[in-house]
Amino acid sequence: MRRMRRLRQFRAFRKRRELSIVSDRTDRIAPSGILVFSTLRNERVRLPYFLRYYRNLGIGHFLFVDNGSDDGSREYLAEQPDCSVWTTTASYKASHFGMDWLNWLLRLYGTGHWTLTVDPDEFFVYPFCDTRPIDALTDWLDTYAIRSFPAMLLDMYPKGPVDAVPYREGQNPFDLACWFDSGNYMISRNNLMHSLWIQGGPRARMFFEEDPLKAPSLNKIPLVKWERGFVYASSTHMLLPRSLNHTYDAWGGEMVSGCLMHAKFLSPLSAKINEELTRKQHYAESREYRAYAQTMGQQPELWCKWSEKYINWRQLEILGLMSKGNWA
Repeated sequence: MRRMRRLRQFRAFRKRRELSIVSDRTDRIAPSGILVFSTLRNERVRLPYFLRYYRNLGIGHFLFVDNGSDDGSREYLAEQPDCSVWTTTASYKASHFGMDWLNWLLRLYGTGHWTLTVDPDEFFVYPFCDTRPIDALTDWLDTYAIRSFPAMLLDMYPKGPVDAVPYREGQNPFDLACWFDSGNYMISRNNLMHSLWIQGGPRARMFFEEDPLKAPSLNKIPLVKWERGFVYASSTHMLLPRSLNHTYDAWGGEMVSGCLMHAKFLSPLSAKINEELTRKQHYAESREYRAYAQTMGQQPELWCKWSEKYINWRQLEILGLMSKGNWA
């Protein structure tokens, strides 16, 4: 594990040369600021709501890596006073799917801060998020010396064909994609990394029906009190050192956890699928996007009679998808 961690650190150090600064406002980062880190490509339409959502939670600064966008994403972010932006046209796949770039920025700017690493279509939900800012959560975690916080990826989808209603810039995506699978999840332990491995939901049900074990993993650890020697080992699914992956079992009860509401299944998903199939920059030769393409051409509905309509975080806790643990 030490060798693997050193390798990830070396990769991040080497890949730093692929990043060019567009807008550096890191001198505005407050000593106690909570930071968002994200890699993106052509997400201009999503960015206004993404920024508004996380600003409302209490995020102090955003650090973005733009991977060759040509839709104005980079220019839009460069204008935002609380955003620092880097750009690269290097291979997303060869950078360990963007994590080499983010591991370097996390080391450089995240050390000593609570950091939230998310994609532009992921929205962090935690216990009491409707009444308490995110620093209330991180203060509580600090009190108990908890360094990492898990969140299961919860795929959200509309009722009807995914591309039926266009998504408008600045719109809350969950006004359209407000349904999710309340069950249909498989959980196992990764004994090597000491983490949980979660699969299932609508992607396993619709796109990987014949082989659900090939469905994308849903376990994530997005919120971390970063230290210099930390690295993400596999996207945001697992970290090194392995102790950071001990996020679910606790003596005397359940540990606190959240969800990442995933707004992937919105228009213009079909255009995104075509772009990514052409680029071939995703995991396992873009297996996930090939599965989408095979099914999306039939205009399927992810909604089914067992779908649940999202209300709030308390509903997710009742369903066992997240927990407030002993945070009262």
